Amino acid sequence: MTPPPPAERPGTREPGTEPLPRITAQVAEPGNADPPAVPRAPVWPEGAGHDTGPLRAVGARPAPPASPRPPSTDAGEPPGARPGGRAGRNLSAAIGVGLGLGAVILLSLFIWRPAFLVVLGAAVLMGIVELTRALHAGPFRPPLVPVLVGAVAMVVLAWTRGPTGLMIAFLFTVLAVVLWRLAEGPTGYLQDTASGVLVALYVPLLAGFAVLLLVPFDGAGRVLVFIATVVCNDVGGYAAGVLAGKHPMARSISPKKSWEGFAGSVVACMLVATPVIWLTFHGPWWGGLVFGAAIAASATVGDLAESLIKRDLGIKDMGDLLPGHGGIMDRLDSLLPSAAVAYLLLSSLVPA
Repeated sequence: MTPPPPAERPGTREPGTEPLPRITAQVAEPGNADPPAVPRAPVWPEGAGHDTGPLRAVGARPAPPASPRPPSTDAGEPPGARPGGRAGRNLSAAIGVGLGLGAVILLSLFIWRPAFLVVLGAAVLMGIVELTRALHAGPFRPPLVPVLVGAVAMVVLAWTRGPTGLMIAFLFTVLAVVLWRLAEGPTGYLQDTASGVLVALYVPLLAGFAVLLLVPFDGAGRVLVFIATVVCNDVGGYAAGVLAGKHPMARSISPKKSWEGFAGSVVACMLVATPVIWLTFHGPWWGGLVFGAAIAASATVGDLAESLIKRDLGIKDMGDLLPGHGGIMDRLDSLLPSAAVAYLLLSSLVPA
């Protein structure tokens, strides 16, 4: 049997130069104890701090963690959802906040029309911030500053220059987003610029059509009938859905939205829009039916579109600024696309 090597005195070897242990096969001799166990490489359990993923270039932006996606079941509520009634909201708080917002809008419209631009502009800016922060739940980092500046330009130019000014401001906002994002390098450039363009289109551009509704001499009435019809869409859909909702419209996106609720929205919108279009604006009676049905459809599509974004990001609400409603974007979701539809239809049915 080979004699063991002489032991080294401690402290005689420089740190970091210790030799690696040699693994040698040892044969047991008769009369000797069992040989020492051969050291084995540690076995790392899957996901226990051992990086087994693909190699990444030094300095590259790490891939963000996968966003938890809410289950698409009959319950349809993401984990941590707020308690609420059958329609998923605190009804008393929602009514109180809705009445307060309605009072602010009415005062701004009938006391001094340009004051509505201030109210709308503040809502648009808060909506942009909310939507941008919500997109941070995914791998998106849209440039915020150029979209905020572009939003102000869109509101102002829509009021002073009409549709042409609105579109020019939007195009310059898109260009500003593309150029602004260049400073952060190529990693994630496409998804960041695409999400920035989406925010600019979704919030300030569509809100600009509400400004265009305000421009004519009877603009306050046009804005009011547009907002009142969208509100009736929510009220009619809520009431019909709670009382008779049985057939889900889009179970994987918004399980509480039913076809019965949509029918209630259409009826409520028609009942409000028809007398206003006929008696106030002296348009054709059937124009109110068309306007009501179109607003009900656009408001529902806008609501479903925002629900789809929230589902994809794994969040319940865009924010918590408005009790019973969520965030500003949770109230603007149905108003924004409906503003464009209202402008196009009213311009045809009752030209200024």
